[in-house]
Amino acid sequence: MVGDAVVGTEQCQVKDPVDLFLSGQVVKICAPMVRYSKLAFRTLVRKYNCDLCYTPMIVAADFVRSAKARDSEFTTNKGDHPLIVQFAAKEAQVLCDAARIVCPFADGIDLNCGCPQRWAMAEGYGASLINKPELVRDMVRHVRNQINNPRFSVSIKIRIHEDLKRTVDLCRKAEATGVSWITVHGRKVEERHQPVHYDAIKIIKQSMSIPIVANGDIKTLKDAENVHHLTGADGKIKRMTFQWTAVAIFLYGEVAVILVLCLPFISPLRWQKIFMIPLWSKMAFFWNKTFLTIIVLLIVLFLDAIREVKKYSAAHASEKAANVNTSAFDHTQMKLFRSQRNLYLSGFSLFFWLVLRRTVTLLTQLAKGMATQAALELEVNNTTEAAKKTMAENEVLQQAWKEKGSSKKKESAEATNEKLKKEIEHLKAELRKSSYAHLRVTNELTAVKKQSESLKREYDRLMEEHEQLQNSLGEAEDWKDL
Repeated sequence: MVGDAVVGTEQCQVKDPVDLFLSGQVVKICAPMVRYSKLAFRTLVRKYNCDLCYTPMIVAADFVRSAKARDSEFTTNKGDHPLIVQFAAKEAQVLCDAARIVCPFADGIDLNCGCPQRWAMAEGYGASLINKPELVRDMVRHVRNQINNPRFSVSIKIRIHEDLKRTVDLCRKAEATGVSWITVHGRKVEERHQPVHYDAIKIIKQSMSIPIVANGDIKTLKDAENVHHLTGADGKIKRMTFQWTAVAIFLYGEVAVILVLCLPFISPLRWQKIFMIPLWSKMAFFWNKTFLTIIVLLIVLFLDAIREVKKYSAAHASEKAANVNTSAFDHTQMKLFRSQRNLYLSGFSLFFWLVLRRTVTLLTQLAKGMATQAALELEVNNTTEAAKKTMAENEVLQQAWKEKGSSKKKESAEATNEKLKKEIEHLKAELRKSSYAHLRVTNELTAVKKQSESLKREYDRLMEEHEQLQNSLGEAEDWKDL
């Protein structure tokens, strides 16, 4: 087996193995290889920017019992860090004793639960342990409880089951006991040279909150990069994914549009003119479908964010209760923070999208109300001017009638007696005509007065309605500010 794990471009300088997965770079790991992963080989690969090295698998019982086995199987030096010692064990206390021996010289241990060799399976080591999740959990817990160094990592390497649910269950039980990371060899126990099930590694990665290392058939740097992209295994810089970047941009756009719509110096009538531009009229045909589509997408993202928050909140609580090492706890805390950030982004985007729709509707209604009010005010002003003109003409007629009557009296006093009778008859005829004219003008004046009173009442009613509209607008703006 060649060194197979996720690979990156820069060497990490930190010594805590768990920090390698949080350093922002893809981790390069030299896997444990029988008879190869000795000190000399590890020294060689470290010169080529290998970030993390494993020892060959060591049988923990022999390592604890025999000093000769310890001298033969485990050698190191000051530059051999970070270093993981891989043990084959089937008893919790034996694994703890072996871990205490190497703790001053190594950065962590790894429990081999993936070796498919017959002798290992027959002795209860290696891949046989994937069918004993409780035993794996107890061994990890014992090491955690008896090693006082919080930076000392405890990891496991496994193979997958035929039923992948059993593998996920094993990983979750190990995670709950404080395992630092899990290396997944993407083959079943009976498989040797068959293709690696990278899709299974991806499913396991998506189900866990701790780092997952992909393993199997990685022979070149290009292979490692391809496997990293296929499985999503840890080590890559964690940036905001495309969909959440789009949601964040959409949210900022919503806030900007709402702020512009609320500018006090742009009247609703001007917004209505903008909304009546032909371009908007063409887009309005698709507006309702677009609105509903975006609502559905935001709801789906919001529900997905809730699911992620619940998932990592549960993992965060279990790790806190289990008192796992600080780096693994921080890793889960970081994922919980990202899921909460996504929840806020999707929630506020959904809220502001509804607010934006309501704001546009209210501006349109207010603009229509203001236009109607302006038309009514213009009509009232025209009617009032017409009434004033009619009353002025009536006064002129009355004054002319009075002046005409006085001049006739002067003429009748100066006229001779002979013409008096003729003038009297003439005046009677004129009087009848004037009476008829006066009656007509009086009737018109009465009709104009009635019309003026009616217009005054209509004007009062419109003023009350205008005041109610202004009050309603004030309440809507107060509600929007809330």
